[in-house]
Amino acid sequence: MLELPNPSIENVGGADSRDKHYQIILLDKKQWSFVQERYDLTPRECQIAELICQGLQNGSIAKYLHIRPGTVKTHTRNIYRKTRVKSKIAMLLRFITDARELSIKYE
Repeated sequence: MLELPNPSIENVGGADSRDKHYQIILLDKKQWSFVQERYDLTPRECQIAELICQGLQNGSIAKYLHIRPGTVKTHTRNIYRKTRVKSKIAMLLRFITDARELSIKYE
């Protein structure tokens, strides 16, 4: 699993918790490996997909990976094509559904 920057995904509580950021991990390493193999994603595509699923936008992903935002956009388009989705939320839901199937399969 990537060591991700800690985006402000969810702030919980009142004024005392304004500076606390909680990172949500949706898929574990085994699930990401499954998704990567299932959709024939390159390592970079998988890395970008994971960052997208953490809530980062293209500009933030580009800065984090030291690439251009246009390169992130190209990889994202390739991920959409391989997973047959048309949006980031659809991609996220597809990956969560696949991960759930993997969990059920190995119970």
